[in-house]
Amino acid sequence: MEQDIIENIGRVRACLREGVTLVAVSKTRTAQEAKTAYDTGIRDFGENRVQEMLEKKPMLPDDVRWHLIGSLQTNKVRKVVGEAYLIHSLDRPELALAIEKESAKKDMVTDCLIEINIGCEESKSGVLPEGLDDLAELARSLAHIRIRGLMAIIPRGTTEENREYFRRMKQTFDDLKRKESENFRMEILSMGMTNDYVTAMEEGSTLVRVGEGIFGERDKNRGGNKNG
Repeated sequence: MEQDIIENIGRVRACLREGVTLVAVSKTRTAQEAKTAYDTGIRDFGENRVQEMLEKKPMLPDDVRWHLIGSLQTNKVRKVVGEAYLIHSLDRPELALAIEKESAKKDMVTDCLIEINIGCEESKSGVLPEGLDDLAELARSLAHIRIRGLMAIIPRGTTEENREYFRRMKQTFDDLKRKESENFRMEILSMGMTNDYVTAMEEGSTLVRVGEGIFGERDKNRGGNKNG
């Protein structure tokens, strides 16, 4: 297993474009599996659940950057603020206000990505495209949140169908880049997973989230397959 992870990471790295961040999606994986990836030089790890991230965090070195890539409930905000390097799933006003409140309590600024439901799928989280402007305006007004870019999980489809969604995300990213402010920047475009990260990079992704492509097929009894 350890050697498989090392070889898989080598294959993924061989495909990475310059300047693209690789996040190893370690959800449902053991801390030892994550440590094997860490030992190859990976420092960015993605988790879906707050509790799982908090359990693994003390088992890995302090220089790991933990990305919360799953949906975040407002009642879990107090646990994640100050613990996650980057929250990928800011998708609604009440969550933004909860992060702002908790960050203010801790006298810190929390880095977030706005998650967009670019395919308008009922089964997926993310702000719908028509609600993006209002959420962005709210985020700009909050002193303890720093928006660093966008995230999306696109609908499953053919390579060309995927490409169209990635292009729409990149266009949205570029449009918002013209409206940047001190706490609202378009630096990170988080899109692309195991089956489509190469296409995502071709269309402008700056961060890809790879789980099964690194750790192998996931035991479906240990968690869902979102975000990897």
